[in-house]
Amino acid sequence: MILVTVGSQAPFDRLIRAADDWARTRSRSDVFAQIASGSYVPMHMQYSRFLNPPEFKEKVQQAGVIVAHAGMGSIIMALELGKPIVVMPRRGHLLETRNDHQVAAAKEFSSRGLVVVAQDENELPEKIDYAGSMRVEDIGKIDRGAPQALITTIRSFVDRSLAAATSKESRQTRLTLLGRVFHQEVD
Repeated sequence: MILVTVGSQAPFDRLIRAADDWARTRSRSDVFAQIASGSYVPMHMQYSRFLNPPEFKEKVQQAGVIVAHAGMGSIIMALELGKPIVVMPRRGHLLETRNDHQVAAAKEFSSRGLVVVAQDENELPEKIDYAGSMRVEDIGKIDRGAPQALITTIRSFVDRSLAAATSKESRQTRLTLLGRVFHQEVD
């Protein structure tokens, strides 16, 4: 099964539309999407707007591949369970998020070989196909009690982001993100 998720905070129709088209062109009937409050309704995937945490974890455990926005909660859960994950970051200039923090997160996790990144909907089909062909030993996995090196890397990334924050609102958004990352409250 392929699980597509946009998290619980905002719709991401561009991702859902692209994944739905992938399911159509590949004749896949085993794709499930969590679509939040999006206006695009999938025609070739089963879906639910929201899943409670136990339902979401069950879907992740059943999935062979996860396709998601570049939210920390989705990435961390996939890594904890050793599931290949394809992330397509939300873009600030498309008003899918306030800024490009997901682009930065995707780049950082990709540089460590932990996620497969589709920069946009045009790259998504190829990246899903690639993730579906990954071997178990190719998949990044972290322990729930993450190693100190990973924690240090994430802290460094967030600290650099905080230093680059120019407005009080931007700085507060990043501080909130840091708090949520370490408490696993972010999708």
